[in-house]
Amino acid sequence: MGISDLIASFLQDSLDLSEDGVLEVQRNDLAQRFNCVPSQINYVMSTRFSPERGYIVESRRGGNGYIRITRVRVDRQTLLMHVINSLGRQVDLPSARAILSNLVQSGAMEESLGQALLTAVGDKALVAVPREIRDNVRADIMKQVLILQV
Repeated sequence: MGISDLIASFLQDSLDLSEDGVLEVQRNDLAQRFNCVPSQINYVMSTRFSPERGYIVESRRGGNGYIRITRVRVDRQTLLMHVINSLGRQVDLPSARAILSNLVQSGAMEESLGQALLTAVGDKALVAVPREIRDNVRADIMKQVLILQV
């Protein structure tokens, strides 16, 4: 297990123990605990605790800087609309995988639909689409299917 996985697991476990779904930590304390640089903490925050994964991360830098992670609990329709609006014009395959995984884990999408949509936007399904526009096509397909789910 890599350092990013250890940090993410620690933060997730801490969030699970919090009663209100909010965790506040000192970036420097966390970096010392895991013997890493603070930028490693930033990396974990941006990749593992993003809005697409159901989190809001607030950060204040400096000597007394902190990171506040809030687990967002929203209804199915609100979550789907948030995802649709956050997709933008392009989405790469790892991001599509993370978004669909979050939707399935949150109960906003059936696992079978998540798997089918992931297959439909995968590189094998889009092999005939030129690489330079593949992420655009992937985003368009995801948006259209998600709109049908709202």
